Amino acid sequence: MATDTYLTIEQAPKPALFKDRKSKFVGYAFPVQNSKDVKKYIDLLKKEHHSARHWCYAYRIGIETVEERANDDGEPSNSAGMPILNQIKAKNLTNILVIVVRYFGGVKLGVGGLINAYKTTAQMVLDQAKVIEKIRTKNLQISFDYPDMNKVMRIIKEHHLQIIQQELQAHGKIIVSIRLDNFEQLQKTFNNIHTLKVKTL
Repeated sequence: MATDTYLTIEQAPKPALFKDRKSKFVGYAFPVQNSKDVKKYIDLLKKEHHSARHWCYAYRIGIETVEERANDDGEPSNSAGMPILNQIKAKNLTNILVIVVRYFGGVKLGVGGLINAYKTTAQMVLDQAKVIEKIRTKNLQISFDYPDMNKVMRIIKEHHLQIIQQELQAHGKIIVSIRLDNFEQLQKTFNNIHTLKVKTL
């Protein structure tokens, strides 16, 4: 498998509903980029489900260094946040937040019952989510004089590089997006044409 790809979700799926002994668990999943996004969605659901008892969640953010957090929100320690987080990890997802909202039905479920309920709800909502593979890329800026334009364009075409921005006057400047696994190799290819100025962005 390529080392420059990761799995995430593109959009929030429909909420999932799980019931156990009169308690209701509603599961949500959201794509997130940072802790600000996390707070936004938690606040949103607290407003929407203002009469619920618990809003437990877990998230994973980042690619190379992954930030993970699990929150039990008043449930017994490790009975809610961790089972949710483990479902995220089981699917190898990142940049994702899963929140399970609990309406207490008056019957205690015990720690085992809670772990099962939070795990199952998280699993149900993640099964409904459309998982996508994203490719990590880096941008390279190539500056050149007109005579080198054909050489630059040939490399871009051969390697199917995506052009992000281009200025083609007497002096040309092109910014291309290159997937990480191929980046060093292509940077070298451009640098081998000594009349080019190559800069990593």
